[in-house]
Amino acid sequence: MPVHRSGFTRLRAFTTVAAVLLALLSLPRATPSATAATAAVPDVPPRGSAHMGMGVLAHDGRDGTPTVRSLWTEGVDVSSHQGDVPWSTLWDSGVRWAYAKATEGTYYRNPYHPQQYNGSYDVGMIRGAYHFATPDRTSGAAQADYFADHGGAWSRDGMTLPGVLDIEWNPYGDACYGKSQSAMVSWIGDFLDRYRERTGRYAVIYTATSWWKQCTGNHTGFAADHPLWIARYASTPGELPAGWDFYTMWQYTSTGPTVGDHDLFNGTIDRVRALALG
Repeated sequence: MPVHRSGFTRLRAFTTVAAVLLALLSLPRATPSATAATAAVPDVPPRGSAHMGMGVLAHDGRDGTPTVRSLWTEGVDVSSHQGDVPWSTLWDSGVRWAYAKATEGTYYRNPYHPQQYNGSYDVGMIRGAYHFATPDRTSGAAQADYFADHGGAWSRDGMTLPGVLDIEWNPYGDACYGKSQSAMVSWIGDFLDRYRERTGRYAVIYTATSWWKQCTGNHTGFAADHPLWIARYASTPGELPAGWDFYTMWQYTSTGPTVGDHDLFNGTIDRVRALALG
């Protein structure tokens, strides 16, 4: 025979369940730690935002600036981070050559490149363009083509420097772009060969010695033909990558006047013109 509960009994049971639920809701909730939160949302910059020396401070640090500059010629390098550049101000401060970022991978073109590339020329500077390499995305040849097609071409006018391959730490992931040392050397060679086919010039290689050692195994094979642009924020350029006995250009700071990234050419302005002429 079924047992019927009274209304009072049902009300008491309901009240007990409600009390339990209320107690559970009042318990403190677990909060993810700051470390876990940071790990869940890594600080990765947007594609296209990379620029020369982006990883130098984080990996190599800063240790002073050069003091004796009588045999060097001052230059700058710029990207979209600088926007429209006051070239007359830089010229008046003694800057005589410049490089502007043109491309990155096969997916990005610097929207300020025309003002930067042409504006530096208009005030009398010898200028050139650089390409930020992303070897994990497309082949070296494909990126050299993209660069040559979108601002990285060269002409024998005495005012146009050869294009630069900016190959350094990956700001978007693994430092060596997920490549072995031999695969990285092959990718760089692929880019350099195609750039020479397209323009008739050997590209300049911009890099840091520590990255070159880590990601190419300190490869020596490009030094004979390709000028070196070394990145080091210190009072001297320090040790060079294997194979190069001297540097052609040196990015010595990211905190210089007017635009931040300042460089020294290893020679007088006549040597800058000689490089431009090929």
